[in-house]
Amino acid sequence: MTLKYLPLALVASCLLSVSAMAKQAPSFDEADLKVAAELRDQALNSSLDYEIVESLTTEVGPRMAGTPGDAAAVKWGVAKLKELGFDKVWTEPVTFTTWKRGVEMAEVIAPYPQPLVITALGFSVATPEDGLSAEIIQFDDLDALKNAPEGIAEGKIVFIKNRMERARDGSGYGPAVAARGQGASQAAAKGAVGILIRSIGTDSDRMAHTGMMRYDEGIKKIPAAALSAPDADLLENMIRRGKPVTVKMTIGAKQGGEYTSHNVIGEVTGSEKPEEYVIIGAHLDSWDLGTGALDDGAGIGITTAAAKLILGLPERPKRSIRVIMFANEEQGLVGGKAYAEAHKDHIKNIITAAESDFGAGKIWRIDSKVKPEAIPAVKQMAEVMEPLGISYGNNQAGGGPDLIPLRGKGISVFSLRQDGTDYFDYHHTPNDTLDKIDPEALRQNTAAYVIFAYLSAQMNGDFGTGFHQK
Repeated sequence: MTLKYLPLALVASCLLSVSAMAKQAPSFDEADLKVAAELRDQALNSSLDYEIVESLTTEVGPRMAGTPGDAAAVKWGVAKLKELGFDKVWTEPVTFTTWKRGVEMAEVIAPYPQPLVITALGFSVATPEDGLSAEIIQFDDLDALKNAPEGIAEGKIVFIKNRMERARDGSGYGPAVAARGQGASQAAAKGAVGILIRSIGTDSDRMAHTGMMRYDEGIKKIPAAALSAPDADLLENMIRRGKPVTVKMTIGAKQGGEYTSHNVIGEVTGSEKPEEYVIIGAHLDSWDLGTGALDDGAGIGITTAAAKLILGLPERPKRSIRVIMFANEEQGLVGGKAYAEAHKDHIKNIITAAESDFGAGKIWRIDSKVKPEAIPAVKQMAEVMEPLGISYGNNQAGGGPDLIPLRGKGISVFSLRQDGTDYFDYHHTPNDTLDKIDPEALRQNTAAYVIFAYLSAQMNGDFGTGFHQK
């Protein structure tokens, strides 16, 4: 049916609806697109992002949740944001149970005595003080262990040998990391007294990758550790010879008490709608083996420097921008969960969010999770990023680990996809240090984040809420 056959009142109603929809469709003013491009170019000529990471890794270093390094990082974050001139700086408490690493050693006792390089997995229980010796039983991957007969590992140390596949988008991590997270309880359910896994990483260095694991309720807790890749190869070679292989492992880890850390927040306060805000952030904690330069000092440098560039404009953006340095991401997204709970009654004030937590490789794609009518505006944003080598991808963004709790409450999110080809060479190892960061790549990241943050704060309309992703 055409409009000429409709009653005039209905025609008017239809036209008003179309007009309202047009008003609701998000867009950017040409002047704002121009400012975003200028901010992009400023970022490419600034070294502030690198200076921030250098400061964090030098003045604080390792900052595992609940340690003195964690407390020092919170003080550092507050001081840094104030030094940079943020309009508001504050902290919000995050409370959790702590874990402490102790001695960690392993060796092959028979048939070919040799030392092994291991590291305990986060929240592993300890072995007896004089160590744990048992025969090794090998499994190709976690599924092979799950599907094995009951009691097959009775009195033995399980060894899971699965290898992580290298990929630019890090997609090999998910399938491999299940062995770290679930392996201990699955092994214990089959009667094992301990577990060793091939490190969840893509390097061949003789250093092990730590990371979080968990125990299932009602199943005995057994010591859990990761082997360096060369030592996992060594163990495979010994087992291939057909003789029983006995390993001794000694782990002195222990549970600590409850501890309260803090999310550290700096705000660029909006000029027109200060109660509405854009989140850009990263996690402030790290594991204890390296200095946390890539995971996630780089993200702290990128997002803080991006916001500082916006602070330098003659006028504040329409909406606020919050840089959140999340506490204790590594041991269960604790800071992200605390922030989502503390702000659950004001979810609609969050215009959108993005987290930088994948190292310092160049961004190659921007993905969104927004209402369909906002996608043209996202593509406009991507056009400003094109000179950086970034293109629009899809509308299935995840946003970043610490944003999972907020994402579950329905906020829109963006993923600025970094090249992570070599990220898992260093992830959760002593080799996560400042020298692994390429300053040029870091600047490219900051340039992308400043475009995202500024345009999101200035946009006409909104990206939508109510997606309720899990």
